[in-house]
Amino acid sequence: MIRSASRFAATSFALFMLASPVLAQQAPQPTASHLALARDVAISSGMTRSIDAMTAPLLAQLQQMNVTRPEVKKDLDDVVEMLKPELELQKQKMVETAAKAFAIRLTEAELKEVSAFYKSPTGVKYVQIQPLLLDDIVTELATWTQNVAEYIMIRARAEMSKRGHQLQ
Repeated sequence: MIRSASRFAATSFALFMLASPVLAQQAPQPTASHLALARDVAISSGMTRSIDAMTAPLLAQLQQMNVTRPEVKKDLDDVVEMLKPELELQKQKMVETAAKAFAIRLTEAELKEVSAFYKSPTGVKYVQIQPLLLDDIVTELATWTQNVAEYIMIRARAEMSKRGHQLQ
């Protein structure tokens, strides 16, 4: 389940990153207060948790080298600890990128409303259950995709058969 959510988050961020240069070229630069509000929305929306969900497995994967090379365990553990603050800086860069995207797409007034929602009891609950929702949605999406693909093939074969063609 977590792997599905991480994959979904990674895909979403990848698409976001691809779109960011285009967004930046099309809109005027937001003010400092607009960016601060956008940053607040990015953080309160749970986005940093998604970033952590992508970076934590990278460190864990690095530490898996302990299994194949036990002689480097202590040094590798030290390097992983050393990298954590650097990863935090990378996370903050991503938060700033997200904040710019929010600021480009939403006015300050809209961001204030979104921020108020995320700070409300309902918004806090939404952020808390969001990973579970994503797990459920990704699981259902896989089943739905398979069912729709089968449906399309059945319908296409039937229609092509009516026209004298056989699809395999």
